[in-house]
Amino acid sequence: MIPERPPFDPGDRFRDAALAYLVYGIVYWIGGVYLALHGIGVRGAIATAGVSWILLGLVFVIAIPYLLRRPRPWFERWVLGRRDFARILTLLMALRAWHVLRVVLRPETASVAAPWGGEITFRAGAAVFFLVTVAAMLFVAVAAWSADQKPVA
Repeated sequence: MIPERPPFDPGDRFRDAALAYLVYGIVYWIGGVYLALHGIGVRGAIATAGVSWILLGLVFVIAIPYLLRRPRPWFERWVLGRRDFARILTLLMALRAWHVLRVVLRPETASVAAPWGGEITFRAGAAVFFLVTVAAMLFVAVAAWSADQKPVA
C-alpha cells in the first residue's frame, strides 16, 4: 500500500518555486496588459505586434511553472535538468529585478491612470514589481541551489 501524500507538502521546493513564479507571472502579465491598453509598453499599443507579445507572455506564465512543478522526462532528457533550468531562471529574474530597480531609482518617472481613479507613477508600480520579482526569485533560487530533497515517505 502506497501512503498518500498530504495535499500540502511544505518540503517540495520546486512546487513552491512553480507557485511563486506563477504569481509573479500573473502580476507581470496583468501589469503588461494594463500598460499596453494605455498605449505604454511593447510597440506602444495593442497592435498586432503588441498582441503577439502579450500572448507570448501568457505562454511563459503557464509553461515555466509547468516545467518547474515536477520532473518532465522529455524536457530533462532533451533540454535541461530542472535544477539547471531553475538556476538559469533565477539569473534571468535577477536581471529583470535589476532593470525594474533602475526605474524605481530614477529621479523622475511618468504616470498612468489607476484603475480605481487617480494616477500611479512608474516608480510606484516598479517598486511593487521589484518586490514581487525578488520574492519569486528567492523561491526559485532555493529550489535551484538547495540540496536534493528526500522523497516523502
